[in-house]
Amino acid sequence: MEFLKIVRRRSFLSEVVYIGLNIALAVALVLLIRATESPWPAIVLVLLSKWRVFAVRPRYWFVNIQSNLVDFIVSVSFVVFLFTAYNDIVISGQRLLVVTMLTLLYIGWLLFLKPRSKRSFMVAQAGVATFVGVASLYMLSYNFPMTLVVLAMWLIGYSTARHILSSYSEETHVLFMSQLWGLTLAEIGWLAYHWTVGYALLGIDGVILPRVALTVLCISVIAWKCYDAYYHHQKIRRNDIMLPVLFTIGIIVVLPLILNMFGISVAVGI
Repeated sequence: MEFLKIVRRRSFLSEVVYIGLNIALAVALVLLIRATESPWPAIVLVLLSKWRVFAVRPRYWFVNIQSNLVDFIVSVSFVVFLFTAYNDIVISGQRLLVVTMLTLLYIGWLLFLKPRSKRSFMVAQAGVATFVGVASLYMLSYNFPMTLVVLAMWLIGYSTARHILSSYSEETHVLFMSQLWGLTLAEIGWLAYHWTVGYALLGIDGVILPRVALTVLCISVIAWKCYDAYYHHQKIRRNDIMLPVLFTIGIIVVLPLILNMFGISVAVGI
């Protein structure tokens, strides 16, 4: 009985330490961005926080890196969002609101969504990484060469597809299908580099959501629903994809019309 009490005490203590370290990481990233006015020190801290990836024999490094790509994409995107908020939002009250919301969302990712391993949670993790990864990329893409943007889109597509497909134990073509989805996103990335628009969120001019992030997320949901239906039923049924298709049509066609009605200027684009 005494042994069981010690185990429980250690388990509770390790849980408290885990929560404290993750909250400390989020707060430290905010403070670094504010103090340095540069995203690079924060990105270095994100890399240092992944030390466990390399705390194994070198032959396992590549596998661990691939397994942690989704979390890395979300963490770097959080840094980009913070950097954008501190540089583009002039009113301090608005900046504080945005930074607080971003920090709480990132803490939620670290504590509640990221540790889950059920397939539904892994799909959600990949969806979050797709959305925030593409959004953060196109917030800064005007400073990047086109080749870098296309490669980054391929990496987002490859890592998120692999993250989902690895949850299907009987899937034997994970590498090929992940590379194929990466190529699909790379092609969308090339087109969006030349032609994309964004929405101002919360009425704050400094918070711009690139439309391509919504488009890619919707297309990704359709692709996953098609794969999941075929995996379970050996065919794609109309009822399995009808809702995602209608939602995508709403995002691509109906949403710009609604925003124009409210006086938000929106061009047609990806």
